Amino acid sequence: MATTLMLIMIGLLLLGFPMMIPLTVAAIVGFFMMFNDLGQTETFIQQVLGGIRPASLIAVPMFILAADIMTRGHSADRLINMVMAFIGHIKGGLAISTATSCTLFGAVSGSTQATVVAVGSPLRPKMLKAGYSDPFTLALIINASDIAFLIPPSIGMIIYGVISETSIAELFIAGIGPGLLILLLFAAYSLIYAHRHNVPTEPRASWPERGRAVGQALWPLMFPVIIIGGIYGGIFSPTEAAAVCVLYAVILEFIVFRALKLPALYTIAKSTGLVTAVVFILVGVGNGFSWIISFASIPETLISAFGIDQAGPLGVMVAISVAFFIACMFVDPIVVILVLTPIFAPAIAASGLDPVHVGILITLQVAIGSATPPFGCDIFTAIAVFKKPYWEVIRGTPPFIFILLFAAVMLILFPSIALFLRDLAFA
Repeated sequence: MATTLMLIMIGLLLLGFPMMIPLTVAAIVGFFMMFNDLGQTETFIQQVLGGIRPASLIAVPMFILAADIMTRGHSADRLINMVMAFIGHIKGGLAISTATSCTLFGAVSGSTQATVVAVGSPLRPKMLKAGYSDPFTLALIINASDIAFLIPPSIGMIIYGVISETSIAELFIAGIGPGLLILLLFAAYSLIYAHRHNVPTEPRASWPERGRAVGQALWPLMFPVIIIGGIYGGIFSPTEAAAVCVLYAVILEFIVFRALKLPALYTIAKSTGLVTAVVFILVGVGNGFSWIISFASIPETLISAFGIDQAGPLGVMVAISVAFFIACMFVDPIVVILVLTPIFAPAIAASGLDPVHVGILITLQVAIGSATPPFGCDIFTAIAVFKKPYWEVIRGTPPFIFILLFAAVMLILFPSIALFLRDLAFA
């Protein structure tokens, strides 16, 4: 059965169908393979609807909406200007500024693709003018944008939290450490690259200019303060934080910055609705698919066949890393989380692993896969935004992929990278 479902999904993907079609068809075929009559149809439909029932999923469209508003407004530009004012003048400063801006905007938007657009569009021309090669520039933007998957808010963490019944608040704060680690590694590589290629530096900003840049960026910097401070201060839940972010984004871009006019809200809401519809179809059908494979004992069969149940905690973590990394090279990250998390759930429970630690590792692996050839989703976002051919976009990615994989190894060997802040906040 597992082989049949896999062949169906791969075949439909190769025929060019969007991911929700292969997943839906595989779920329906799996249902009819399991049940010879339609007596269980109602149960299957209940499982699909149950996938989108959790109240915490309300945060997903809210964060998507807030990110869309900010991408079209001035928040990204102000964050970029602040970072550039402080580190743009050092060797490799422009590249480090790009990675830092991606991290900051990720903490504001929670979306890798929104970060590619918002940060990459203004900074790529500056990096090319400064002497950085286009492959390096594109690779840096694509991979640094993946830090948005780790720094809260993270849509991937929300989906994982719902599927695995893990605290989303704990996942959010646990993602900060690995996100900052990756930023430091990218900054070190950018510094080395700039020295090796003798990239010129930017003019040093004066302290009054830095002061103005900080003043202009204070409003956007309130987003992570609202999210992290509000959640861990007990003021509101992660779902309520998402709603507050939307309200704050509207006030900021429409009233304070006056970057957007009221008619734009309809266009933004329609765009958010389309993205949310796709996400929720994937979540609902993914839950039905997970129910079918669990009913058929496919997870236990696969784990036993590969000996993962006998591998111990370290072996389980390695198996999870390999499976999620490879899967996200071909399939949308949300689908991978929906399909693979239930498969590994028995092994995770049996090995006694911390579900928050596992969730951060999974989030990191899907982030890496999102920027990895052949079909990482951020690659195609960059192709569409920058109008560059596929091979030009992926040519500079290998060093960044190795850095991200090194970060994954560090996370496996040293869980405190993720769990230190979690344990501090929830002690």
